[in-house]
Amino acid sequence: MSTTATTLRNAPAAGSYALDQSHSHVSFSARHLMITKVRGRFPVTAGHLDISEDPTQSSVDATIDVSAVDSGDPKRDEHLRSADFFDAENYPTVNFRSTRVHDRGDGEFTLEGELTVRDTTRPVTLQGEYLGAQDSPFGDSRVGFTAETEINRKDWGLEWNVALEAGGVLVGDKIKLTIDAEWVKE
Repeated sequence: MSTTATTLRNAPAAGSYALDQSHSHVSFSARHLMITKVRGRFPVTAGHLDISEDPTQSSVDATIDVSAVDSGDPKRDEHLRSADFFDAENYPTVNFRSTRVHDRGDGEFTLEGELTVRDTTRPVTLQGEYLGAQDSPFGDSRVGFTAETEINRKDWGLEWNVALEAGGVLVGDKIKLTIDAEWVKE
Protein backbone atom coordinates (compact mmCIF):
# COMPACT_ATOMS: atom_id res chain seq x y z
CA MET A 1 0.00 0.00 0.00
CA SER A 2 1.41 3.38 -0.89
CA THR A 3 0.51 6.67 0.70
CA THR A 4 0.24 10.18 -0.60
CA ALA A 5 2.75 12.93 -0.01
CA THR A 6 0.47 14.51 2.58
CA THR A 7 0.74 11.46 4.85
CA LEU A 8 4.39 10.55 4.22
CA ARG A 9 6.54 11.61 7.16
CA ASN A 10 10.23 12.48 7.03
CA ALA A 11 10.24 12.93 3.26
CA PRO A 12 12.98 14.80 1.39
CA ALA A 13 12.19 17.96 -0.56
CA ALA A 14 10.90 17.35 -4.06
CA GLY A 15 13.39 18.00 -6.83
CA SER A 16 16.21 16.67 -8.91
CA TYR A 17 19.41 15.47 -7.22
CA ALA A 18 22.87 14.59 -8.54
CA LEU A 19 25.02 11.92 -6.93
CA ASP A 20 27.86 12.98 -4.65
CA GLN A 21 30.38 10.31 -5.71
CA SER A 22 32.79 10.99 -2.87
CA HIS A 23 30.12 10.16 -0.26
CA SER A 24 28.43 7.20 -1.95
CA HIS A 25 29.33 3.51 -2.16
CA VAL A 26 28.00 -0.03 -2.19
CA SER A 27 29.29 -2.44 0.47
CA PHE A 28 29.05 -6.20 0.15
CA SER A 29 29.57 -9.21 2.35
CA ALA A 30 29.80 -12.87 1.35
CA ARG A 31 30.54 -16.05 3.26
CA HIS A 32 34.06 -17.46 2.90
CA LEU A 33 34.84 -21.11 3.68
CA MET A 34 31.36 -21.14 5.22
CA ILE A 35 32.86 -19.88 8.52
CA THR A 36 33.41 -16.14 8.09
CA LYS A 37 32.39 -13.18 5.94
CA VAL A 38 34.48 -11.25 3.45
CA ARG A 39 33.56 -7.60 3.06
CA GLY A 40 34.32 -5.05 0.41
CA ARG A 41 32.98 -2.08 -1.45
CA PHE A 42 32.44 -0.54 -4.85
CA PRO A 43 32.24 3.16 -5.71
CA VAL A 44 29.01 4.54 -7.10
CA THR A 45 30.24 6.62 -10.02
CA ALA A 46 27.07 8.06 -11.53
CA GLY A 47 23.46 8.47 -10.58
CA HIS A 48 20.39 10.61 -10.60
CA LEU A 49 17.56 10.91 -8.09
CA ASP A 50 14.19 12.53 -8.78
CA ILE A 51 12.06 13.15 -5.69
CA SER A 52 8.43 13.67 -6.63
CA GLU A 53 5.90 15.72 -4.65
CA ASP A 54 4.44 12.28 -3.92
CA PRO A 55 7.66 10.49 -2.85
CA THR A 56 6.19 7.12 -3.86
CA GLN A 57 6.45 8.38 -7.47
CA SER A 58 10.19 9.11 -7.11
CA SER A 59 12.93 7.38 -9.10
CA VAL A 60 16.65 6.67 -8.90
CA ASP A 61 19.31 5.23 -11.15
CA ALA A 62 22.92 4.49 -10.29
CA THR A 63 26.08 3.11 -11.87
CA ILE A 64 28.48 1.05 -9.76
CA ASP A 65 32.12 0.63 -10.81
CA VAL A 66 32.95 -3.06 -10.28
CA SER A 67 36.38 -2.57 -11.86
CA ALA A 68 37.29 -0.59 -8.71
CA VAL A 69 36.25 -3.30 -6.22
CA ASP A 70 38.12 -3.07 -2.91
CA SER A 71 37.98 -5.99 -0.49
CA GLY A 72 41.26 -5.22 1.23
CA ASP A 73 43.13 -7.96 -0.66
CA PRO A 74 44.57 -7.07 -4.10
CA LYS A 75 44.71 -10.73 -5.24
CA ARG A 76 41.05 -11.30 -4.30
CA ASP A 77 40.08 -8.02 -5.98
CA GLU A 78 41.81 -9.14 -9.19
CA HIS A 79 39.92 -12.45 -9.02
CA LEU A 80 36.62 -10.59 -8.51
CA ARG A 81 37.37 -8.48 -11.60
CA SER A 82 38.15 -11.62 -13.66
CA ALA A 83 35.73 -13.56 -15.87
CA ASP A 84 35.12 -15.93 -12.93
CA PHE A 85 33.05 -13.16 -11.34
CA PHE A 86 32.37 -9.67 -12.77
CA ASP A 87 34.41 -9.89 -15.99
CA ALA A 88 35.22 -6.20 -15.49
CA GLU A 89 37.20 -6.03 -18.72
CA ASN A 90 33.96 -6.55 -20.66
CA TYR A 91 31.44 -5.33 -18.03
CA PRO A 92 33.12 -2.64 -15.90
CA THR A 93 29.87 -1.41 -14.35
CA VAL A 94 26.72 -2.67 -12.68
CA ASN A 95 23.55 -0.61 -13.07
CA PHE A 96 20.48 -0.13 -10.92
CA ARG A 97 17.20 1.50 -11.97
CA SER A 98 14.22 1.84 -9.65
CA THR A 99 10.77 0.77 -10.76
CA ARG A 100 8.65 1.46 -7.69
CA VAL A 101 8.80 3.02 -4.21
CA HIS A 102 6.64 1.90 -1.29
CA ASP A 103 6.37 4.09 1.81
CA ARG A 104 6.74 2.14 5.07
CA GLY A 105 6.38 5.27 7.20
CA ASP A 106 8.72 7.35 9.33
CA GLY A 107 11.36 7.72 6.61
CA GLU A 108 11.54 4.03 5.76
CA PHE A 109 10.71 2.68 2.31
CA THR A 110 10.90 -0.35 0.06
CA LEU A 111 12.55 0.26 -3.29
CA GLU A 112 11.89 -2.13 -6.15
CA GLY A 113 14.17 -2.01 -9.14
CA GLU A 114 16.25 -3.75 -11.75
CA LEU A 115 19.90 -4.66 -11.23
CA THR A 116 22.01 -5.34 -14.32
CA VAL A 117 25.20 -7.36 -13.90
CA ARG A 118 27.12 -8.70 -16.94
CA ASP A 119 24.16 -7.89 -19.23
CA THR A 120 21.75 -9.86 -17.04
CA THR A 121 18.90 -7.78 -15.60
CA ARG A 122 16.89 -9.12 -12.67
CA PRO A 123 14.47 -7.55 -10.19
CA VAL A 124 15.69 -6.65 -6.70
CA THR A 125 13.95 -5.25 -3.63
CA LEU A 126 15.80 -3.01 -1.19
CA GLN A 127 14.76 -1.92 2.27
CA GLY A 128 15.73 1.72 2.67
CA GLU A 129 15.85 4.61 5.05
CA TYR A 130 15.89 8.35 4.42
CA LEU A 131 18.64 9.67 6.71
CA GLY A 132 17.83 13.36 6.42
CA ALA A 133 18.65 16.60 4.65
CA GLN A 134 21.28 19.22 5.35
CA ASP A 135 22.54 22.46 3.86
CA SER A 136 26.28 22.01 3.40
CA PRO A 137 28.98 24.62 4.08
CA PHE A 138 29.50 24.68 0.30
CA GLY A 139 26.15 26.40 -0.31
CA ASP A 140 24.14 23.42 -1.51
CA SER A 141 21.41 21.20 -0.10
CA ARG A 142 21.97 17.47 0.34
CA VAL A 143 19.97 14.37 1.24
CA GLY A 144 21.17 10.97 2.39
CA PHE A 145 19.78 7.46 2.06
CA THR A 146 20.82 3.93 2.95
CA ALA A 147 19.32 0.71 1.60
CA GLU A 148 20.00 -3.01 1.96
CA THR A 149 19.19 -6.21 0.14
CA GLU A 150 20.38 -9.77 -0.11
CA ILE A 151 20.81 -11.40 -3.50
CA ASN A 152 21.92 -14.74 -4.86
CA ARG A 153 24.96 -14.08 -7.06
CA LYS A 154 24.13 -17.08 -9.24
CA ASP A 155 20.98 -15.28 -10.45
CA TRP A 156 23.37 -13.01 -12.42
CA GLY A 157 25.63 -15.80 -13.69
CA LEU A 158 28.34 -15.36 -11.03
CA GLU A 159 28.73 -19.10 -10.48
CA TRP A 160 32.45 -19.70 -9.84
CA ASN A 161 33.14 -21.74 -6.71
CA VAL A 162 35.26 -24.50 -5.20
CA ALA A 163 33.79 -27.43 -3.27
CA LEU A 164 35.42 -27.99 0.11
CA GLU A 165 36.64 -31.44 1.07
CA ALA A 166 34.84 -31.24 4.43
CA GLY A 167 31.62 -30.07 2.76
CA GLY A 168 30.34 -26.69 1.73
CA VAL A 169 31.92 -24.27 -0.73
CA LEU A 170 34.61 -21.61 -0.77
CA VAL A 171 32.25 -18.70 -1.57
CA GLY A 172 28.64 -18.43 -0.37
CA ASP A 173 25.88 -17.78 -2.89
CA LYS A 174 24.07 -15.13 -0.82
CA ILE A 175 25.52 -11.64 -1.00
CA LYS A 176 24.40 -8.84 1.30
CA LEU A 177 24.49 -5.39 -0.31
CA THR A 178 24.32 -2.07 1.55
CA ILE A 179 24.05 1.17 -0.40
CA ASP A 180 24.94 4.49 1.17
CA ALA A 181 24.32 7.52 -1.04
CA GLU A 182 24.46 11.27 -0.67
CA TRP A 183 22.71 13.45 -3.23
CA VAL A 184 23.08 17.18 -4.06
CA LYS A 185 19.96 19.14 -5.02
CA GLU A 186 20.26 20.56 -8.54
